[in-house]
Amino acid sequence: MACDDQRPTWDEYFLMLAKLAATRSTCLAFPVGAVIVKNKQVVATGYNGSPSGSAHCTTQGYCYPGLSSCDASKTLPSRAVHAEANAIAQAAKHGISTDGASIYVTLEPCLSCLKLIISAGIKEVFYETAFNAGEKALVRDSFVNEGLVILKQVKLSESTAKRATDLFLLFSTSVVGSDMLQIR
Repeated sequence: MACDDQRPTWDEYFLMLAKLAATRSTCLAFPVGAVIVKNKQVVATGYNGSPSGSAHCTTQGYCYPGLSSCDASKTLPSRAVHAEANAIAQAAKHGISTDGASIYVTLEPCLSCLKLIISAGIKEVFYETAFNAGEKALVRDSFVNEGLVILKQVKLSESTAKRATDLFLLFSTSVVGSDMLQIR
């Protein structure tokens, strides 16, 4: 098998980066990662967690006193800033335009984030796991039907995930020889 055949697709590559960003999440309920991409270049990343300067849920062991996670309450809002919002805020903080960009997220954006994504000029959303259903899906679909955004569910192939884990995440990449790369 040629080495190029073993490379992840662009979608897999950016999804893996979003999954890596999710490992920084401080949310107890939904660890989510996001990567904004423009012209096949990463321009910003984000993960969900408490607002900057606020206590992290993972540090204190709860979101609110008496609640193990934000999704345990029907009335209290999540304390987390969503991964997509954090990525857009990071780009804005550094003066990077997101107009015409794409975003890769590990969880389909909620409607609030989808509206923010559209308003930020991001044209494509690639997500791993579906989230919106029922009436929320109807609103999402109306944005798609209006041509405001393109949504596409993407999956990481098992062979790409295994190769990334076995050869690159668990070992030093500078010492992985070409003979090891041909094994997979």
